[in-house]
Amino acid sequence: MFFSLPLSINLQPCKKMFADIVSWLVAVIGHWGYPGIVVLMFLESSFFPFPSEVVVPPAGYLAASGEMSLALVVLSGIGGSLLGSLFNYYLAVMVGRPFLLRYGSYLMITPRTLDRAEVFFADHGHISTFIGRLIPGVRQYISLPAGLARMNLAVFTVFTGLGAGLWVLVLALAGYFFGRNQAFLVAHLHQAVLAALGFCVLLVVVYVPVRRRFGRR
Repeated sequence: MFFSLPLSINLQPCKKMFADIVSWLVAVIGHWGYPGIVVLMFLESSFFPFPSEVVVPPAGYLAASGEMSLALVVLSGIGGSLLGSLFNYYLAVMVGRPFLLRYGSYLMITPRTLDRAEVFFADHGHISTFIGRLIPGVRQYISLPAGLARMNLAVFTVFTGLGAGLWVLVLALAGYFFGRNQAFLVAHLHQAVLAALGFCVLLVVVYVPVRRRFGRR
């Protein structure tokens, strides 16, 4: 009780400020059409944790209304996600690795740890990147360890595109078929998140034994 009151007072303005920022971005950049989707999804995949759930479903609804193309909505979402992911990747390559090599000992991160991360992403970067793009709170940041480990750029791009594409397609179709009923859409979007998490678990369950059997020896 002693801590709950101050926390509720302090966090409320932050939540309102974030909601205002989201509303402002949607109102301003949303008028740009497909470039607006690219910009917003770039933000969602890079340094600003902008929720894709407020960008793609409304665009899917506009596609159902005949004002936009569903295919271009999906492609714009994938393009923005790729650009944001590549931004984080190169940021980690140029800034993160040199920084950690110099100051990592203060954070209990050694060059050997970075070497292990590089080996891990060389072996499992494809599945890690793909799954990471489907997990809320992870999709924005999975590019950073990939960049730190200098994961193969072509592999990173392909599996980032596949993971982002699957998520964007799900959101676009949700907006396309259910966007007219916004209350229903908002109430059931969490089910899409749970389904994505379930799919990720199933993928890992299948991947681990297959990798052990057919992986490098």
